[in-house]
Amino acid sequence: MNRLSAWGIEGIGEIIPGDQVGDIIVSSCAPGSEYELHDFDVLVVTQKIVSKAEGRLVEIDPNDPLSHKQLVEDEAVRIVRRRGDLIITETKHGFICANSGIDLSNVERGYAALLPLDSDRSARRIRDIVKAKLGVNVGVIVSDTFGRPWRKGLTDVAIGVAGIAAVVDLRGTPDALGRTMQVTEVCIADELASTAELVMGKSSGIPVAIVRGTDPSWFRDSTMSEIVRPPQEDLFR
Repeated sequence: MNRLSAWGIEGIGEIIPGDQVGDIIVSSCAPGSEYELHDFDVLVVTQKIVSKAEGRLVEIDPNDPLSHKQLVEDEAVRIVRRRGDLIITETKHGFICANSGIDLSNVERGYAALLPLDSDRSARRIRDIVKAKLGVNVGVIVSDTFGRPWRKGLTDVAIGVAGIAAVVDLRGTPDALGRTMQVTEVCIADELASTAELVMGKSSGIPVAIVRGTDPSWFRDSTMSEIVRPPQEDLFR
């Protein structure tokens, strides 16, 4: 039977600039604890605590609800669409998202959180610390909440990966009826990020989750370049 389990790590506490997220996770996941890590677990870490730890916080006017809009344009390489106060941008990372991924939720009043400069590097750092201090081989995904074209509602997606496939390419393999799949590429990192969000929630104060039961063959070096579609392949840019 295929079985996937996910649970949030409670008690992480407030993250401040200069904290090392990997060390904090290690202290919560010591051998013998209820959060003890195993080989081939996946750690999903919210962008918010990574940005806080890396000092990606910018002061804004707490009395002006639009005071962060200049930051949105500063963090963008391209404005994709404007509608009222909403700005859809392309970030330096290649992400197409609202407001350049800048977030005011779960951040101290008077501050805005920017995306990490290099979320893959952030994920690798966490993975390396866990490997060095706990001796386990885990994947790490940095997640964030994105909207989606043509569909209502938000979902968590990967914005940084380390040690786990971003995309699993099933082209050339048989389907359940023996037909060869021609175009199927599964965005494993996004699926794992959204799975973890179900146990972390938006307001529960749980910024890290463990997902267990993933296919060991998915564990390899990877980057977000596997997910971000190049402009020449994008029908909508």
